[in-house]
Amino acid sequence: MQYTRDYRPLAQDFMPAPSKFNAVLQLIRFDKPIGTLLLLWPTLWALWIAAGGLPDAKLLLVFVAGTFVMRSAGCVINDLADRNLDGAVARTRQRPLVTGAVTVGEAVALFLFLLSVAFLLVLQTNQLTVLLSLAGAALAACYPFMKRFTHLPQVVLGVAFSWGIPMAFAAQLGELPAALWAIFCGNLLWIIAYDTQYAMADRDDDLLIGIKSSAILFGRYDRFIIACLQVLALLCLYLAGEAFDLGPIYQIALVAVACLFAYHQYLIRDRDRDACFRAFLHNKWVGLVIFVGIALDYAW
Repeated sequence: MQYTRDYRPLAQDFMPAPSKFNAVLQLIRFDKPIGTLLLLWPTLWALWIAAGGLPDAKLLLVFVAGTFVMRSAGCVINDLADRNLDGAVARTRQRPLVTGAVTVGEAVALFLFLLSVAFLLVLQTNQLTVLLSLAGAALAACYPFMKRFTHLPQVVLGVAFSWGIPMAFAAQLGELPAALWAIFCGNLLWIIAYDTQYAMADRDDDLLIGIKSSAILFGRYDRFIIACLQVLALLCLYLAGEAFDLGPIYQIALVAVACLFAYHQYLIRDRDRDACFRAFLHNKWVGLVIFVGIALDYAW
């Protein structure tokens, strides 16, 4: 095997090619549930609040399954969009579309299959939810391309990842109460904050290949802006709690979230790549703490 002067082989370059099934699992990030959790928790917040406690079992199943399916579809379309870029990034160079373990045609077919499954799931709800799902699918499909045109693709991701909130209210209530948008905005701000932490981990690579991100846009003010986003997210979630008459248990959960945000600021203090990525991963606990606060508040 010959190498050019600019290429230095890595250990993963000598790993055996995965089977097709394993490659598909890798493509949908089956082994990395962080994205599913970050999408699921806010959807569960909304379902519990809309129902005033434990939601309808059928709706709960539809939304949990739909979250997994749509996150998987999002991973596929993301890798399709970035297949010519991922090979230049250390973290993504072993993705199946880069290595050839999955072909472009197979990935497109998988994406369409997952969208079909998601649509069948949402058909179990009502007309308003179905209509909202069409906008959600469009957001999921266009997000991966935004990093080529704007330094704030995180905003598009935030809207896409928050879209389960109005869908949950629509499915449970058949309408969209105005107060749900406080939850939506709080979640959107939180997503921009944690996805900027994620982008901080990739900033050097993104600069080399010309990809735009909030981490690049914010520059040396990144930590301060993330802190502002976190404070504003907490404010929106507090106002949502007031609007939906959530009590002290929920408010205690928000205090705990503030402590988690402070820990994230500690992790990213030196802008170390691995530490920024750990801060991003740690956000799964933020969503869980808020959900537990909501669930216990209604159960109390």
